[in-house]
Amino acid sequence: MKKYISKFHYLTQDLPNRSHVEQVQIACEAGANWIQYRCMSKGDDELIPEIHQIASICDDWGATLILTNHYHLLDKVDAQGVHIEDFDADFAAIREIITDEKTLGASATNIEALLKIQHSGVVDYCGYGPFAHTDTKPNDKPLLGYEGYRVLERQPIEIPVIAVGGIQLKDVEPLMKTGIYGIAVSSAVNLSLDPKGMVKEIYRRVY
Repeated sequence: MKKYISKFHYLTQDLPNRSHVEQVQIACEAGANWIQYRCMSKGDDELIPEIHQIASICDDWGATLILTNHYHLLDKVDAQGVHIEDFDADFAAIREIITDEKTLGASATNIEALLKIQHSGVVDYCGYGPFAHTDTKPNDKPLLGYEGYRVLERQPIEIPVIAVGGIQLKDVEPLMKTGIYGIAVSSAVNLSLDPKGMVKEIYRRVY
């Protein structure tokens, strides 16, 4: 079953001055229709009530909610899917657990891993990066830069590829001219002086 995948993925992050709930409210009000909740600092007892709040906001605005890694919570909250950052994950097993009803995303940092994810036949899209340096999450993988995405045009890529990692506003248009389907951003929005305006401007450049 082919699923809708947005070309613009907005990721929440741990911030000292703005909760994940507030981040999602701002993004949805600005028009974001694909929210990836990324929180690795809390246990299930904190995650579940926060996801309930975020799911309610996403529902109000018609946005898709994707959880990062926490697929074991999909039967406890109203989220539409999960994005797995573990490069060694058993995607077939995860797909069996979450069923075909949920969206499954995966991460890759090189062509071989990307093709392996595609060949699994159970993953709906792939987050591919890092494009540039990012402090959002630890990553010691080589930076792909624009050329790393242009290479995709010469590969048998059919799965939607989402560029991720340190993407700023100035990078959006050049990236969309490479072999990708869309982009994912976090800090570009969350650390902006005008996060709502930044979401709108990125959307304009993506579409």
